[in-house]
Amino acid sequence: MKAIRIHTHGGPEVLQLEQVEDPVWRPGNALVRVRACALNHLDLWVRRGIPGRSISLPRIPGSDIAGTIEKVDSESEFLEGQRVMVSPGVSCGHCERCLCGKDSLCHRYVLFGSGIDGGCAEKVLVPIQNLIALDDTLPFEDAAAFPLVFLTSWHMLVARAQIQPGEVILILGANSGVGSAAIQIAKLFRCRVIATAGNESKAAAAISLGADVVIHHYRERISDEIRKLTDKRGVDVVFEHVGQATWKESLLSLARGGRLVTCGATSGYLAETDIRYLYSKQLSLLGSYMGSKAELLQVCGFLKAGLLKSVVDRVFSLEQTCEAHQYLEEGKQFGKVVLRV
Repeated sequence: MKAIRIHTHGGPEVLQLEQVEDPVWRPGNALVRVRACALNHLDLWVRRGIPGRSISLPRIPGSDIAGTIEKVDSESEFLEGQRVMVSPGVSCGHCERCLCGKDSLCHRYVLFGSGIDGGCAEKVLVPIQNLIALDDTLPFEDAAAFPLVFLTSWHMLVARAQIQPGEVILILGANSGVGSAAIQIAKLFRCRVIATAGNESKAAAAISLGADVVIHHYRERISDEIRKLTDKRGVDVVFEHVGQATWKESLLSLARGGRLVTCGATSGYLAETDIRYLYSKQLSLLGSYMGSKAELLQVCGFLKAGLLKSVVDRVFSLEQTCEAHQYLEEGKQFGKVVLRV
């Protein structure tokens, strides 16, 4: 089969299109013919190398996968030829954390494309429990663009921050995959959404998804604008994934008793926190990493009901993976960048 493989960390040039052996099917798994694979910032980190973390190479990247089943156990509820979406995280399935529905806290939890080979290939081996059936109406590109960012955003806002109707939510980086998902989820809960964006077209796209107000983060100071927009009160929740560049502004934007929930640090992972500010305003800092398969099934229900939707910015071919990485790295997109396989 054709696959993108990384043999050494570096720039987009290290992404090699190669002919490799097909994955070997094993009972308890499905061999999935990949039709689309969406990119995430995780793919950029895997390609560049993650400080303090070893990634086994060579590696086929790609965590967000949609396709058709080529081979599966005959006693499985899934059928060969069936259209499926893949839950991006794989856990042991039998430890106490897995059994109580906290998959992402499992000590063996890994993501496709990072801890194991992913979907930037013509075929991928997937545990049966990671399969989610698709109907015939959802394009593969939209299906691939959904799982990781909506699961991440749902876990951040619903499980960790426990957002409530009527709260004010600040969502940083509306153009990102998680940002575009978070806007929709927050509006689903009838929250007031203040988003940030870097230009007029991205601001307009954020408004079209449901954002009530957009702050232009390159020309306006976020915390100053929040004070104006909330009559000096601040926001109840900050949806943070940018990291070092926005950390101080995020903290300053919070109301008393506010919660900051973070899933990443694309601009850097070292940021200062004034502890006096933290305790005097009784703030909560919440870390969040992915979510459970049960949560993904829950959020997929809203996709099927038409209450949430994938946001696909641009589709590239597998042969254009280097170009797709550059496009994502330069932050040109609004929503998701997808590879058609």
